[in-house]
Amino acid sequence: MRIEKGWLESVRRVASPNQDARPEGEVSAVVLHSISLPPGEFGGEYIEQLFTNTLDAAAHPFFPSIAQLRVSAHLLIRRDGECVQFVPFDRRAWHAGRSCWIEEGRIRRALNDFTVGIELEGDEVHAYRDSQYRTLAAVTQALKLNYPDMNYARITSHARVAPLRKSDPGPAFDWAYFRQCLKALG
Repeated sequence: MRIEKGWLESVRRVASPNQDARPEGEVSAVVLHSISLPPGEFGGEYIEQLFTNTLDAAAHPFFPSIAQLRVSAHLLIRRDGECVQFVPFDRRAWHAGRSCWIEEGRIRRALNDFTVGIELEGDEVHAYRDSQYRTLAAVTQALKLNYPDMNYARITSHARVAPLRKSDPGPAFDWAYFRQCLKALG
């Protein structure tokens, strides 16, 4: 995978209005998330609708509680490995919310300022698919090659940066297998 002007080449783009400028221009870490809409269901267009502010609150009983949210991620990796990009990497996506990162003894807040948000279509119960791990590894490698402050140690979970609030991508995400996929790419 190649990145050109903040966009991954050869992936589908669905521009989200839920983005703004990064205050320092820094891209140095990745936060992994999970998402399924409705909860526990996969496929369909609801995630894209949420990230583009077009989710119909009447389409499902769960949706009135989230339809007004203004959120996004840089990427969504679907169950079949398809990658959809919503926000260019040099812009700030609205994915991490209230969170913090401890780095060399200092606490950093406002993680959206310097992280790439990657949503995996899934939840904390169902195993993620091999195609998702492989796509995630390829994306991560491309980020590492394009952003000098990025390294594999700077990949974390939403649960780790917002532990009292979030638990995704959860125990269904196999960190050891993800690391194997990264190693396989060199």
